[in-house]
Amino acid sequence: MTAFRIPPDQIRRRLDNLQARLQADRIDGALIIQRVDLLYFSGTAQNGCLYVPSHGDPLLFIKQSLARALNESPLKNVLRIKSITAVPGLIHDFFRRLPKNLGLELDVMPVNQYRFIETLFPNRPTTDVSGSILAIRAVKSKWEITQMEHTAGMSSLTFDYMRKTLREGYTEMEFAGMFETFARRNGHGGKLRIRDYQMEGYPWHVLSGKSGSMPGVLDSPASGMGTSLAFPCGAGSKKLRAGEPIMVDFTSVLNGFHMDETRMFAIGAMPEKAMRASMDAVDIHNFILENAQPGMTCGALFDMALKRAASLGCTESFLGVPGSKVRFVGHGIGHELVEPPFIARDKQDLLKPGMAFALEPKLVVENEFTAGVESVFTVTDTGTRLISRVPAEVFIC
Repeated sequence: MTAFRIPPDQIRRRLDNLQARLQADRIDGALIIQRVDLLYFSGTAQNGCLYVPSHGDPLLFIKQSLARALNESPLKNVLRIKSITAVPGLIHDFFRRLPKNLGLELDVMPVNQYRFIETLFPNRPTTDVSGSILAIRAVKSKWEITQMEHTAGMSSLTFDYMRKTLREGYTEMEFAGMFETFARRNGHGGKLRIRDYQMEGYPWHVLSGKSGSMPGVLDSPASGMGTSLAFPCGAGSKKLRAGEPIMVDFTSVLNGFHMDETRMFAIGAMPEKAMRASMDAVDIHNFILENAQPGMTCGALFDMALKRAASLGCTESFLGVPGSKVRFVGHGIGHELVEPPFIARDKQDLLKPGMAFALEPKLVVENEFTAGVESVFTVTDTGTRLISRVPAEVFIC
């Protein structure tokens, strides 16, 4: 199999965008350390960091493995280091000076690491560049959308597998383990990237019957029972039964590009109440996809979803039970599972062609079930286009 690499023109475009933002913000240079950002701007996720000056060629510093980094990254200045303490001296050697100020990913950088970097660049003010990085990443290129479509293909195969293998008597976690194994055989990378250090990323969010209506640790309409007190969300030990709603929220990643999709299942038959809620979720989902336009705010889409739910008579259950409702109906997705912008209350981010979102209207009936649907779409010049390939319907097995 040919090794996957990020094309040099993609890396160049990304670096040009970052340097333009550094120049506009009068930041002399940025030190990129977070793993996904490092991969995004350098083409490698090997252990190291990337210095991006506001003008000139970047410097990629690698601790381990230099050979792999040289093979993976198209950058011309790739240098071996034993420690990050060598970075300031190498920057000085290359540019004949240190940056006057330094941009860092302060949204994710641990305080101790930040303090240590301050000692390496004394008397150099630091600025948070994470907002600029995430804004650049939010608008995907055609190549990036194509990569997400490949992930969508793998996910579609996995949902087909679920439909063929779902049986009464499996536990939620047992069934999740089956379809995760199938997905791994078809390229699922296993490791889901989450920028928020307190947020869990996992592919086994299977919630059936009453376990589906349980609020909990997740910022989600329903968390599920989970496997233990130590991991109190997602699939648990409850057995799947015929005639009850089963929600599968499957998260997948292929070559670093994520998908996040939810579909409703039932064995034998879906209860009428759950079927009605499931179809209401599909209605809201389709209504947003049909009416979203570039230039609209994310907050306007959220309001659109609320109004549609009200017209369907499901306001009480929409986005969670009273007292535990979430304030969003979708989120950006791509290089990480959850990215800005968020389709959430009062968000003023504008929809732009190339943005990709996971749209997830869900309804929770307390002590009974959760019903929902989630698909990934991209914003086009004229509206939206689904990246997801799984039909937005209820699957009766």
